[in-house]
Amino acid sequence: MFQKILVANRGEIACRVIRTARRMGIATVGVYSDADVGALHVEMADEAVRLGPPAAQESYLSTERIVAAAQRTGAEAIHPGYGFLSENADFAEAVEAAGIIFIGPQPSSIRAMGLKDAAKALMEQAGVPVVPGYHGHDQRDGFLADQAALIGYPILIKARAGGGGKGMRRVDREEDFLEALVAARREAKAAFGDDGILLERYLLQPRHIEVQIFGDRHGSVIHLFERDCSLQRRHQKVIEEAPAPGMTADMRWTMGEAAVRAARVIGYRGAGTVEFIADVSNGLLPDRFYFMEMNTRLQVEHPVTEAITGIDLVEWQLRVAAGEPLPKTQPELEIYGWAFEARIYAEDASKGFLPATGTIGQLSFPDVSARVDTGARAGDAISAYYDPLIAKMIVHGPNRASALSRLTRALRASHITGVTTNLEFLAQLSTQDEFVSGHPDTGLIDRNVQYLTAVRPPEDVAIALAAVLSLGTPKRQAGNPWQTLGYWQLWSDMQRIVTLQYEGGHSSLRIAARGFDFFAVHDGNRVIPVKIVSRLDDGCRAEVDGRQIEVKATLAAHHLVLRMDSRTHVFRLPDPLSADVEDVVDGSRLTAPMPGFVKIVRTQPNAVVSKGAPLVVMEAMKMELTLVAPRDGTIEAVEVNEGQQVEEGALLVTLKAEEA
Repeated sequence: MFQKILVANRGEIACRVIRTARRMGIATVGVYSDADVGALHVEMADEAVRLGPPAAQESYLSTERIVAAAQRTGAEAIHPGYGFLSENADFAEAVEAAGIIFIGPQPSSIRAMGLKDAAKALMEQAGVPVVPGYHGHDQRDGFLADQAALIGYPILIKARAGGGGKGMRRVDREEDFLEALVAARREAKAAFGDDGILLERYLLQPRHIEVQIFGDRHGSVIHLFERDCSLQRRHQKVIEEAPAPGMTADMRWTMGEAAVRAARVIGYRGAGTVEFIADVSNGLLPDRFYFMEMNTRLQVEHPVTEAITGIDLVEWQLRVAAGEPLPKTQPELEIYGWAFEARIYAEDASKGFLPATGTIGQLSFPDVSARVDTGARAGDAISAYYDPLIAKMIVHGPNRASALSRLTRALRASHITGVTTNLEFLAQLSTQDEFVSGHPDTGLIDRNVQYLTAVRPPEDVAIALAAVLSLGTPKRQAGNPWQTLGYWQLWSDMQRIVTLQYEGGHSSLRIAARGFDFFAVHDGNRVIPVKIVSRLDDGCRAEVDGRQIEVKATLAAHHLVLRMDSRTHVFRLPDPLSADVEDVVDGSRLTAPMPGFVKIVRTQPNAVVSKGAPLVVMEAMKMELTLVAPRDGTIEAVEVNEGQQVEEGALLVTLKAEEA
């Protein structure tokens, strides 16, 4: 077994690998960019080496610097994690050429599966079913349009390189094909350096089911059952589970054999995943699933397989890379219970799942009932340089219903401040009827997105409590007679007007102090009594309108974040001296929703536009975002140029004011 390995990654997966290595008595070397100097994975590693500036191309994607770091520290092997260089055959070759072991498949296997078109052709030859479509070499626009017509709409345009939903477009009408093709190519080129695409028939009721496979250096290949990854948005997975609901023994055997056959064709070793798309319009059937692609690395969602098998897949990776045989044979593997994983991202679900940036204020998860894999801590910055994944929450139970209930409770017990997250969206999704009944498919989120992402204004109780907590925390001083009177003033109770802004509205409330930490909150004609029973480090226990509740609260920089009744509310506390206390927006300004790069400007001054018309295309956090006109009108000014880097909130386009 290895004495020392280098982990060529960052964040959650780097911490995950380090934990297993530490348990096995293996020393670890971390690597970091300038943006990650104080990151958790750097602190956890036994030693760490700086790679370079924050941009991934100059740090985590630099083969030369990573190999040099391994040589410099005497690491015997390199674990690539997922993302970055994990599926880069040239990187694997360079590692081996330096006399270092690559903890993953051989370069030839990575190349065989690296381009989706070549992989599909190989799978067809091996007798593995593939989705009907075109995955040839002719990339002419007109030819591809003709192929799309032959396949039939709706159709899916996919980048042949990479993954994660980049360079992927669904097209429902022939007249939209060429525009979608150009956009898919542009995004694929930016993400993977390859603008080649392939076409697939879009299945109207598909499920995304994948099989975890493992091979060793001695010719053995097995599968560790399936995972269902159908809950997706923008072709990226949100909640995964294992096993797949509705899976029969017959289909599990057929799909598992197909995955093992795919791995054997390329002489695979190490951890890998064979991804299938299943047409479930008539239920899960053994003859209605198709090969999509193979990921020649450890998957983000691997913990659900660990939960139902009791196996540490990272430990297996290390043992196989060290030359040991697989620890178990196929007949020795069993499924125990059910598991779910939810990906907690810094993103705003109510704004099209836009990635969010910021500094994490508080970060707390349930102490029990859930495994949380994270590389983040309170005080860490979520930057625009890397994927905005904060944590993965994994739960396990004896059956699907109990495991899903544990997931919902764990999500609602979690608390993250300082950056917008998808926690509430995940909690809503975990209780969605189709999902709860065991009928997920890849279109479920899109069909229900308005319900799942609806902004629900805070209830009166939350508003009243926020108004009181916005006053800050008074200090009780022993022996001070004035303190016993609470917020005291001559002739009457102390009163203050507090204005709160929140999603969906704003409120101005009059607060009267009735004693120490006892208040009457006047909201119009209603009076809500609020008594702070006890102050806590991260919030308080309060009795509001006769009901006692515990809340978590963070007050800073004119914002109050309140977590109560399994919901998070963000209140803005406007400066009372500001004339713009209601922050009224008339829909005339298009601003950058996040830091990013202006790729395309699609309008010009004096152009007449309709609401929803594309105006600016931005690229940020490895995503391409099309920003549209907020209303009908005439363009007054374009404030940015193509190729310009902008900050969050930067003014991009203004429309002429509407006539009264």
